[in-house]
Amino acid sequence: MKKMFLMGRSEAGKTSLTQALKGEELHYVKTQYTNTNDSTIDSPGEYAESKRFSVGLACFSFEADVVAMVQAADEPFSLFGPGGRSFILRPMIGIITKIDSPYANVPMVRQWLENSGCERIFMISNVTREGMDELMEYLAEDIPPITLEQAKFKQRLGLNEWDPLPEGVEYPAKC
Repeated sequence: MKKMFLMGRSEAGKTSLTQALKGEELHYVKTQYTNTNDSTIDSPGEYAESKRFSVGLACFSFEADVVAMVQAADEPFSLFGPGGRSFILRPMIGIITKIDSPYANVPMVRQWLENSGCERIFMISNVTREGMDELMEYLAEDIPPITLEQAKFKQRLGLNEWDPLPEGVEYPAKC
């Protein structure tokens, strides 16, 4: 299972998402410090909300297999600008929580996450568990291991290590 790093505004639903992924009963817990377990790294919302602490997000991202920008469907603004890919060297997904909120504006939040560079976006309700299976299937997918030489080859092509090789391109024999 991929280890997922969750970052987002306070009350976006990051901690509730970790509870829902584990099948736990949802209960409010204010995240005071970065919590890590086998499958998730849950950061306090203040890390995303403050320039002073935001550098911690980049540091924690190195401990994960995938970075998830979490944004509630009823949020009136986005903390994440279009440069999200510039400091995150992991696959980046978007998770829209609270899709069952009467104030949800899913298309707007989806556009914000796409603009931030999210490669894939999941729509989740932590309460009804809608969309949870799709996210869990994504996290269960194995990450194919590559050698250092293969990673260097992909870098020379301008690719990230997790990007597939373009059609017709193969690793050199020495990789």
